[in-house]
Amino acid sequence: MPTEYGRGVRLEWGSALAKSRTEMLLVITRRLIIMTGIALLFVVCVFGMTFFFGERFMVSWACFGCGLVGGFVSIQQRLKKVGNEELELLSRSWFQILLIPVYGGVFALVLYIGFLGGVVEGPLFPSFSIPAFTEPLPTRDDIQKFFASTYPSSGSDVAKLLFWSFVAGFSERFVPQILDRTQQGRSNQNVKGNGHATKPKISDSRAHSTASTGNAG
Repeated sequence: MPTEYGRGVRLEWGSALAKSRTEMLLVITRRLIIMTGIALLFVVCVFGMTFFFGERFMVSWACFGCGLVGGFVSIQQRLKKVGNEELELLSRSWFQILLIPVYGGVFALVLYIGFLGGVVEGPLFPSFSIPAFTEPLPTRDDIQKFFASTYPSSGSDVAKLLFWSFVAGFSERFVPQILDRTQQGRSNQNVKGNGHATKPKISDSRAHSTASTGNAG
């Protein structure tokens, strides 16, 4: 009899936990849908300002927006694997849900800078048309033209940029691993070159393996 009573208590406790977890998942999912919709609306507005109002296309904002969307999708994909404590934290705070996508947007901007600087390059990555700087010293106008007139070189390069921006937000380890490999390459070349290092670069094959091994999030 005591055994049956204990078994019944455990079943009721397990049922309560399952119900609580389901309720938390529903709360988080609703918030993710709302926030993802807002992020998508933001990206649409960036494109809309260009197409309908003739404004300059804000490349950096588009990258940030795609990184946000990637972060929200990442959270939704891994919700079933999240522990109860983290689920409870996410269900109680809008800020905690927003934090990971914001990191994704920042990582997308860092990756965009890596593309512009030639640190990350290859046929899988976008190329850019960058205004030439004045020789021998750049001027303030050169900096303004750089920010105002730097664009992907072609339509496929625009698509590649948006794709990798999404990946930067979706895979939380993608950009940090690129930074780690860049730093390691720099250190190794410093040792081999006795202090005369060349600029390390991440090829598309190395970045592809980074994206494959990076944890989603």
